[in-house]
Amino acid sequence: MGAQWKQAGREANAQKKGQMTAKLVREIMVAAKMGGPDPDLNARLAAAVEKARKASVYRDTIERAIKKGSGQTDEKISFELVTYEGFAPHKVPVVVECLTDSRNRTAPEIRNIFKAGSLGQPGSVAFFFNHLGVVEATHGDPKRDAEGDAIEAGAQEVEPLEAEDVPEGQKGARFLTEIKELDAVSKGLKAAGWTIVSAEIRYLAKTFSDLNETARKEVTEFLNTLDDHDDVHRVYAAVK
Repeated sequence: MGAQWKQAGREANAQKKGQMTAKLVREIMVAAKMGGPDPDLNARLAAAVEKARKASVYRDTIERAIKKGSGQTDEKISFELVTYEGFAPHKVPVVVECLTDSRNRTAPEIRNIFKAGSLGQPGSVAFFFNHLGVVEATHGDPKRDAEGDAIEAGAQEVEPLEAEDVPEGQKGARFLTEIKELDAVSKGLKAAGWTIVSAEIRYLAKTFSDLNETARKEVTEFLNTLDDHDDVHRVYAAVK
């Protein structure tokens, strides 16, 4: 499972939509800051923009985020990536990535959420995960040889995308690669006709915790609380 934790049954209200938009805009700014303002040359930015469009983020909002992130305005972005490691209830390993402009604000708030589990030191949980580059993409040809394209692009492994993430009549695949090869693999797949849905560095669980229904509910509530925090960018958990 190459995807990060995905909330189930999100409320479709204005507050949720506003929060989601803010996180998408933040990702666009960070991607533009790291790789430049041209989506054709910046796979992470292209994927972030596409995700924002699918979430109905206004075009002007996307363009402002790109300009701000790439330094084309007087506004300076000060977001930094901060990673927290620990355990959800029932000893489920969790890695949390935050994009924050204030560590002093974010740290105690994340620590408070982890009272339901336990917050560890840096490196205390990471060995439960592989840290890899992940490219999720779709192709208009449902019979496309994803394995062959993976080899050509330099990806290490390939696995099918979940059915609900693949448009009807297309093929979807998740390509795993070394972090340093992420951009090259993304460009290779794009050249082979794949539409990049996401291109990012992720923590992929090596094994998954076996939970009964009651325990799974408690873990889900904990992960949803984390995911709802404004500064939380990604939540990775060793649970399906």
